[in-house]
Amino acid sequence: MNKKSLLFNLIIAGMTLATAWAIRGQFGHEQGAAWAGAIGSLSIILLAKRSDWYDKVFKATMAAAIGWGLGGMMSYGRIVGYGRGIDFVNVYYGLVMLFVIGALHGIMGGGLFGLVLADNDEKKIKWHKLIVEMTVGGTIFYYLFVHQLGWNMTPPRSEAWGVCAGIAIAILFFIVRNKRYNALRVAVFAGLGGGFGFALGNFLQVIGNVLEIPFNFWNVMEYSLGFFGGAGMAYGVFSSEWSTKTNRPEKKSMLLPIFFVTILIPFVVWQQSFITKDLEPTFSKLVDGDISILMAVVQVIALLAFVVPAAVWLRRHYFNLSDDLVNYSGKDVFNFFMGFFGIYIIYTFLITGSFMSFYRIEQYLYLVNYAIIGYFIMKFQPVFIPTKETQTYRWLGYLLIILAFIAVLALIAINTHGEMPGMQKRFE
Repeated sequence: MNKKSLLFNLIIAGMTLATAWAIRGQFGHEQGAAWAGAIGSLSIILLAKRSDWYDKVFKATMAAAIGWGLGGMMSYGRIVGYGRGIDFVNVYYGLVMLFVIGALHGIMGGGLFGLVLADNDEKKIKWHKLIVEMTVGGTIFYYLFVHQLGWNMTPPRSEAWGVCAGIAIAILFFIVRNKRYNALRVAVFAGLGGGFGFALGNFLQVIGNVLEIPFNFWNVMEYSLGFFGGAGMAYGVFSSEWSTKTNRPEKKSMLLPIFFVTILIPFVVWQQSFITKDLEPTFSKLVDGDISILMAVVQVIALLAFVVPAAVWLRRHYFNLSDDLVNYSGKDVFNFFMGFFGIYIIYTFLITGSFMSFYRIEQYLYLVNYAIIGYFIMKFQPVFIPTKETQTYRWLGYLLIILAFIAVLALIAINTHGEMPGMQKRFE
């Protein structure tokens, strides 16, 4: 029964990040990934139902947003093209590199999220040291291996994966050095899940195009990364032991995390996405004549959609706290989760024009996912099944199995089609 209950929890966590990550495709870059990562981490905190984690919800959400968001700098459009090739070497290379990119997303997002959960009063995380190490690690890896040695993943596109690789290594080294093995499990399984999901998603995209199924299979690829990345991150959390020796955090420590999550992330998404030159191509296809008023209305609605709730959340979760210590309830976190998640769905409907047309059917599936998640997330009981602290040999085994499975996917893919639109070659 415990394993069955755990599976249900993993599915809900996976569906949450998957839906948010699929939505993220409309916004892209670091800000879109950060919002999605924040939503995914919120679902795990709700599934865990720990009162001490409710109190650190904004810190944990900010950390996950930063970690998943950093991966948004990586370019993968050309790598997806490798997976559409007709020879094993290029296709396998493309799928494996997508595994690497998805794994880096998961390691950074899961690692920082896990560190916040592991932070306790007996052994505090030295965040200033971690930030310095992440900065140094990203800089050194990029300039040594990419700039100097020429380890290019996707020429001539951006090689920012090198920065993320250095950051991920720094996070893992910090975790191991400080013996935070619970956070290590979260990072590892989020990485394995995210990597597997991205490679599988590219394969599904290719097969969907070969079968000429009238659906947005780019969105399927994004959903796959999010589902397995979210489920992996949740598994890392529920399969670890966590200290309960922590006091309620001080109110003043919440201001930056609340501001970052409720204002900064939505503002950057709004500022970068709801601009006239990006809205015009979409709405000009949906409406005849002058669309300037329509675009202005959409921009204002999108602005108010996050400003008004942000003001309410700041008042409720910061200014209206009765004392100098935080004391959030499960209901507080659930209401914030549903609102924060709901705004992201409103944004994708606004930017795609799906509120006035059914031409993007996958947009309505987000509502189905949202309803299912909202209904079940507080009904499932948390199931923690702690395992041994480190099982490096097993993790290596999982990695080898995934790489072998990706090879099978590559063999299947190259035997299902000839040359495809968007196909790219890394090796001649």
